[in-house]
Amino acid sequence: MGRLVTFLTHVHTISGPVLMLLYPLYASVVAIESPSREDDKQWLAYWILYSFLTLTEMLLQSLLEWIPIWYSLKLVLAAWLVLPQFKGAAFVYERYVREHITKFIGVQDHQFSHTESPIASGSGGKGKKRSVQFATPD
Repeated sequence: MGRLVTFLTHVHTISGPVLMLLYPLYASVVAIESPSREDDKQWLAYWILYSFLTLTEMLLQSLLEWIPIWYSLKLVLAAWLVLPQFKGAAFVYERYVREHITKFIGVQDHQFSHTESPIASGSGGKGKKRSVQFATPD
């Protein structure tokens, strides 16, 4: 029985980094290489929310260590944000975060059209190689 508890403790401990970092890292690379923009939104939203969660956790660490199930709650939240069946990160970002962020940084909706975007200009679209031209002094 002791070995089973030890094994489950190790699985629980390793599941956090795998669920919150390794899988999102892999999925983000796949999203960048795919022609779809929907998966880009999901993973950019995830990294924004993960950063916010990490910063909040750092600030409230002394409080959160008194909550015994905090790590398990964080894993469940991360699973909901990450798993493609739920697309939780995109949902939370669109529903709650987006309007506050845009007010804070002063970005208007659709500030750049696809043809005006500095990234899209000269690229021909997502997934194609982009060239960068640097201005050099003469």
